[in-house]
Amino acid sequence: MENHTIDTSQDLVQLQLDLIKKRKSPVAFSEQEVTKDQLNQIFEATRWAASCFNEQPWRFIIATKDQKDLYSRVLNGLNPHNQNWAQNAPVLMLTFAKKTFEMNGKPNMHSWHDLGLAVGNMSAQATAMGLYLHQMAGIVRDNIQNDFDIPDDYEIVSGIALGYKMDLENVPEELKARETKERTRKSLSEIVFDQDWGKSSF
Repeated sequence: MENHTIDTSQDLVQLQLDLIKKRKSPVAFSEQEVTKDQLNQIFEATRWAASCFNEQPWRFIIATKDQKDLYSRVLNGLNPHNQNWAQNAPVLMLTFAKKTFEMNGKPNMHSWHDLGLAVGNMSAQATAMGLYLHQMAGIVRDNIQNDFDIPDDYEIVSGIALGYKMDLENVPEELKARETKERTRKSLSEIVFDQDWGKSSF
């Protein structure tokens, strides 16, 4: 019989937490190639994300630097501010969410949430492999719609740059402040409440 027991040893639990905390959204990517096998692993993790009714409403367009025409069209889907640094990433992506359920054609109000879960899996897997991704809300939807044949039932959601971080000593001065900025998060008491809104046991 297949064993589905999950290892919950403290060392493994701490390793997972450390991995999540290591995640970062760099703006300075090295030229190091991301291989086809690495991309397959990353998307294998992506496709196992949870989704409402297991609809898996996420879709991706992906381009690597060696796919010059496709890479250029994906890059054209980013706003100029993001193009300035994202053009150095070895992999660029665009993300999409299906508007309706396949099971009944009704609006899927959870498709963006589910896409986020899928990209969360992608981010965790990439981090475990020494890779980083930077998600971008700054996209140009008209350009994406014009450059790609997007079905009417899909919403354009975001862009993603994927690759290895550039060594800090090689980061251009105009990007160094963003690359070295301290990462902060709200405390648990600010985001997790008990019975009364705004009050927490943390």
